[in-house]
Amino acid sequence: MRLALLAAFLAAGAGALLVLRRRFLAVTVTGVSMEPTLRPGDRVLVRRVPLHRVRRGQLVVIRPPAGLPHPQDSPPWMVKRAVALPGDTVPIEVPALDDGSGVVPPGRFVVLGDNAGRSYDSRRAGCFRSDALLGVVVRTLR
Repeated sequence: MRLALLAAFLAAGAGALLVLRRRFLAVTVTGVSMEPTLRPGDRVLVRRVPLHRVRRGQLVVIRPPAGLPHPQDSPPWMVKRAVALPGDTVPIEVPALDDGSGVVPPGRFVVLGDNAGRSYDSRRAGCFRSDALLGVVVRTLR
Protein backbone atom coordinates (compact mmCIF):
# COMPACT_ATOMS: atom_id res chain seq x y z
CA MET A 1 0.00 0.00 0.00
CA ARG A 2 2.77 2.45 0.93
CA LEU A 3 4.71 1.64 -2.21
CA ALA A 4 1.65 2.33 -4.40
CA LEU A 5 1.05 5.63 -2.57
CA LEU A 6 4.70 6.65 -3.01
CA ALA A 7 4.58 5.74 -6.73
CA ALA A 8 1.39 7.79 -7.20
CA PHE A 9 2.94 10.74 -5.37
CA LEU A 10 6.11 10.59 -7.49
CA ALA A 11 4.08 10.31 -10.71
CA ALA A 12 1.97 13.33 -9.72
CA GLY A 13 5.12 15.28 -8.87
CA ALA A 14 6.72 14.40 -12.19
CA GLY A 15 3.57 15.44 -14.04
CA ALA A 16 3.42 18.76 -12.20
CA LEU A 17 7.10 19.37 -12.95
CA LEU A 18 6.47 18.75 -16.66
CA VAL A 19 3.59 21.23 -16.70
CA LEU A 20 5.67 23.87 -14.89
CA ARG A 21 8.62 23.31 -17.22
CA ARG A 22 6.42 23.94 -20.25
CA ARG A 23 4.99 27.10 -18.69
CA PHE A 24 8.12 28.58 -17.09
CA LEU A 25 11.73 28.93 -18.18
CA ALA A 26 14.85 30.47 -16.61
CA VAL A 27 16.83 32.74 -18.94
CA THR A 28 20.27 34.26 -18.31
CA VAL A 29 20.68 37.90 -19.34
CA THR A 30 23.57 38.60 -21.70
CA GLY A 31 24.57 42.06 -22.82
CA VAL A 32 23.91 45.49 -21.37
CA SER A 33 20.76 46.54 -23.24
CA MET A 34 18.56 46.38 -20.13
CA GLU A 35 20.91 48.15 -17.70
CA PRO A 36 20.31 49.37 -15.05
CA THR A 37 17.21 47.16 -14.65
CA LEU A 38 19.05 43.92 -15.51
CA ARG A 39 22.75 43.25 -15.76
CA PRO A 40 24.70 40.59 -17.65
CA GLY A 41 24.57 37.33 -15.72
CA ASP A 42 21.22 38.07 -14.05
CA ARG A 43 18.76 35.20 -14.36
CA VAL A 44 15.06 35.80 -14.89
CA LEU A 45 12.05 33.53 -14.60
CA VAL A 46 9.93 33.73 -17.74
CA ARG A 47 6.28 32.67 -18.06
CA ARG A 48 5.36 31.61 -21.57
CA VAL A 49 2.41 33.67 -22.78
CA PRO A 50 0.83 34.69 -26.09
CA LEU A 51 0.99 38.32 -27.23
CA HIS A 52 -2.54 39.16 -26.06
CA ARG A 53 -1.41 38.48 -22.44
CA VAL A 54 1.47 41.00 -22.59
CA ARG A 55 0.95 44.43 -21.01
CA ARG A 56 2.77 47.66 -21.80
CA GLY A 57 5.82 48.11 -19.59
CA GLN A 58 6.39 44.41 -18.95
CA LEU A 59 9.78 42.88 -19.60
CA VAL A 60 9.52 40.30 -22.34
CA VAL A 61 11.85 37.66 -23.75
CA ILE A 62 11.96 37.49 -27.52
CA ARG A 63 13.83 35.73 -30.29
CA PRO A 64 16.18 38.10 -32.15
CA PRO A 65 15.14 39.00 -35.70
CA ALA A 66 16.64 36.99 -38.55
CA GLY A 67 19.83 38.48 -39.89
CA LEU A 68 20.97 39.88 -36.55
CA PRO A 69 24.60 38.88 -36.13
CA HIS A 70 24.61 36.51 -33.18
CA PRO A 71 27.80 35.18 -31.60
CA GLN A 72 28.05 31.39 -31.66
CA ASP A 73 27.91 30.97 -27.87
CA SER A 74 25.17 33.49 -27.06
CA PRO A 75 21.64 32.38 -26.17
CA PRO A 76 18.87 32.70 -28.74
CA TRP A 77 16.81 35.15 -26.62
CA MET A 78 16.77 38.90 -25.90
CA VAL A 79 15.17 40.62 -22.91
CA LYS A 80 13.43 43.93 -23.68
CA ARG A 81 10.55 46.10 -22.44
CA ALA A 82 7.21 45.95 -24.30
CA VAL A 83 6.26 49.56 -25.04
CA ALA A 84 3.52 49.26 -27.68
CA LEU A 85 1.09 46.48 -28.53
CA PRO A 86 -1.29 45.88 -31.48
CA GLY A 87 -3.42 48.98 -32.07
CA ASP A 88 -1.15 51.29 -30.01
CA THR A 89 0.54 54.34 -31.50
CA VAL A 90 4.12 53.59 -32.53
CA PRO A 91 6.53 55.47 -30.21
CA ILE A 92 8.41 58.35 -31.79
CA GLU A 93 11.78 56.57 -31.27
CA VAL A 94 10.72 53.79 -33.64
CA PRO A 95 11.01 54.32 -37.40
CA ALA A 96 7.78 54.80 -39.32
CA LEU A 97 6.00 51.67 -40.48
CA ASP A 98 5.77 50.78 -44.15
CA ASP A 99 2.05 51.50 -44.23
CA GLY A 100 2.56 54.97 -42.73
CA SER A 101 -0.30 54.48 -40.26
CA GLY A 102 1.76 55.05 -37.12
CA VAL A 103 -0.19 52.23 -35.42
CA VAL A 104 1.25 48.86 -34.35
CA PRO A 105 -0.37 46.28 -36.67
CA PRO A 106 -2.19 43.16 -35.42
CA GLY A 107 0.15 40.38 -34.37
CA ARG A 108 3.08 42.75 -33.83
CA PHE A 109 4.58 44.61 -30.88
CA VAL A 110 7.29 47.17 -30.11
CA VAL A 111 10.13 46.59 -27.64
CA LEU A 112 12.87 48.87 -26.35
CA GLY A 113 15.92 48.23 -24.20
CA ASP A 114 16.31 50.40 -21.10
CA ASN A 115 19.89 51.25 -22.17
CA ALA A 116 18.97 53.02 -25.42
CA GLY A 117 22.52 53.55 -26.68
CA ARG A 118 23.43 49.87 -26.31
CA SER A 119 20.24 48.07 -27.32
CA TYR A 120 19.23 46.31 -30.53
CA ASP A 121 15.46 46.74 -30.40
CA SER A 122 12.51 48.22 -32.30
CA ARG A 123 14.44 51.45 -32.88
CA ARG A 124 16.53 49.45 -35.37
CA ALA A 125 14.40 46.39 -36.14
CA GLY A 126 10.89 47.89 -36.23
CA CYS A 127 7.91 45.92 -34.91
CA PHE A 128 8.45 42.34 -33.80
CA ARG A 129 6.11 39.53 -34.84
CA SER A 130 4.13 37.69 -32.18
CA ASP A 131 5.90 34.41 -32.98
CA ALA A 132 9.16 35.99 -31.73
CA LEU A 133 7.71 36.20 -28.21
CA LEU A 134 8.78 33.61 -25.64
CA GLY A 135 7.01 35.18 -22.68
CA VAL A 136 7.07 37.77 -19.89
CA VAL A 137 9.58 38.11 -17.09
CA VAL A 138 7.92 37.14 -13.81
CA ARG A 139 10.86 37.86 -11.52
CA THR A 140 14.61 38.10 -11.24
CA LEU A 141 16.30 35.04 -9.77
CA ARG A 142 19.13 36.21 -7.52
